[in-house]
Amino acid sequence: MDTVDLIIKSSTDFYDELKSDENARYRSWEHCYSHFMMARGNEDIDYDYLSLQLAFYLASWGMYRGSSFLLQKDYRIHIPVVKELLSEKYDALAGIKCVDFRKENNQKLLQEINAFLDKYYDKIRHEVKEQELKNQLSYTLITKILMGTLGCVPAYDRYFIAGIKNQKVATGNYNLKSIMLLVDFYEKNTERLESARSKMKIEDMPYPQMKLLDMGFWQIGFDLDMNKGIKTAARR
Repeated sequence: MDTVDLIIKSSTDFYDELKSDENARYRSWEHCYSHFMMARGNEDIDYDYLSLQLAFYLASWGMYRGSSFLLQKDYRIHIPVVKELLSEKYDALAGIKCVDFRKENNQKLLQEINAFLDKYYDKIRHEVKEQELKNQLSYTLITKILMGTLGCVPAYDRYFIAGIKNQKVATGNYNLKSIMLLVDFYEKNTERLESARSKMKIEDMPYPQMKLLDMGFWQIGFDLDMNKGIKTAARR
């Protein structure tokens, strides 16, 4: 089975299992993403509600573990982030097609929102820890936020990173180079991947292309962990 077939099988398995349980844990991504997409362009936006959606999604996806600085704050800490993400300037990133990352402006927008999230949450992290921290803010948090609200990049967590490394599709570091390697992969195999993605929907909206890659590589990484184990270097 080549990489494309494996991605299609893995993402479809993930999606089918998700849809088999109407209250499945990972449906929190669907709830968060669909509410953010429907809120874009609206004049009457409930930022408090969207902040709660984002917080619960992050919690269900492992970002509120005991060691997390977010655990020391309530859900309203995300309100400034919600407002920034819903800015009209980021409309181009919402559900973006891979090919549109070829546009320099969209690459700049991604770097801008990365920088905003990094600066905002890093400040909170330092306040909570009350000490100088040597390590940088986890890109797992940043990418999970972007996946849950804009669907523009995969969540670079332990299993996703293990998956892309195993298939040698992209680097395990979250940066523009890695994203563009994923873009190359999707464009090269668009016809086959789009056929699979056409069956994946939420609230009559299609799953974004990056979500298909997110599910596919995550499932590969998960299966590796269950069957063979993942080297420590692949963890985040």
